[in-house]
Amino acid sequence: MSTQKWALDPTHSEIQFKVKHLMITTVTGSFKTFEGSVETEGDDFSTAKVSFSADVASISTGNEQRDEHLKSPEFFDAAVNPHVSFVSTEMTKAGEEEYSLKGNLTMHGITQTIEFKVEAGGIAKDPWGNTKAGFTLSGKVNRKDFGLTWNVATEAGGVLVSEEVKLLAEIQFAKQ
Repeated sequence: MSTQKWALDPTHSEIQFKVKHLMITTVTGSFKTFEGSVETEGDDFSTAKVSFSADVASISTGNEQRDEHLKSPEFFDAAVNPHVSFVSTEMTKAGEEEYSLKGNLTMHGITQTIEFKVEAGGIAKDPWGNTKAGFTLSGKVNRKDFGLTWNVATEAGGVLVSEEVKLLAEIQFAKQ
């Protein structure tokens, strides 16, 4: 079977993260500039080799002051570490349309192995004859594992920003 290449369609994809603020509400952020690709054997995504990169300077939480803080040396340090990247090491079928995707996430200059739950949305042709494949990914990381340790203690003994960060993505790939 031949290797099939798929390119991430950024127009129909989104990459988000969610983190607790004061441990009482959740703030959602996203990366506006990113790219990725997948190689499969034919159209079999259980054989997928995935690579992805997001531009840290494109981070957006809907608050410019917070975005600048996240880009600063206290968090991502975008000037020194301009990208967040992921390279898969294993894709396993976990159900009818479900997969487990393991790989190496590099953030803030530190690489850790993580796992995503992947739900396949299907494969379809668009009105222009392009074959597209859609997926929903979810996972979580401890930001301290990546050296993102900035925080402030609150009067009640809690912290301003949770250590756990939820990662969510709606991804569409175009067959090349």
